[in-house]
Amino acid sequence: MIDWTRIAQLQQEVGADDFAEVVELFLGEAEEVSQRLAETAEPARLAADLHFLKGSALTLGFTALAELCRDAEEQVAQNRQGKVLTAIRSCHSASRQAFLAGYRTGSRGRRSVLPKGRTEPRSHHW
Repeated sequence: MIDWTRIAQLQQEVGADDFAEVVELFLGEAEEVSQRLAETAEPARLAADLHFLKGSALTLGFTALAELCRDAEEQVAQNRQGKVLTAIRSCHSASRQAFLAGYRTGSRGRRSVLPKGRTEPRSHHW
């Protein structure tokens, strides 16, 4: 579900402070897009949102979410998105929880990217 190697690589590339900002931005925007997926039926909007979410998920190591988005992009192009959008919302939630839990507990020897004393990134959407 989460590519911890990719996360460590990105954190090393941008540094811990900038990585925390990337995480905060991604989680907030991904939440907004996930909500929008449930509310829109316009194929062009769905395709754009799925493409954005796929790219962002790949960047941050949310591999399962990125794969579902890729599949959904193909289905939207054929006008048969069906249940895949529900699966994406569920996977987004599970991936987010796994990511935050992994950093809270320091899994795989990594330290938290969240500022000291904060248990979640800042956002009014969660």
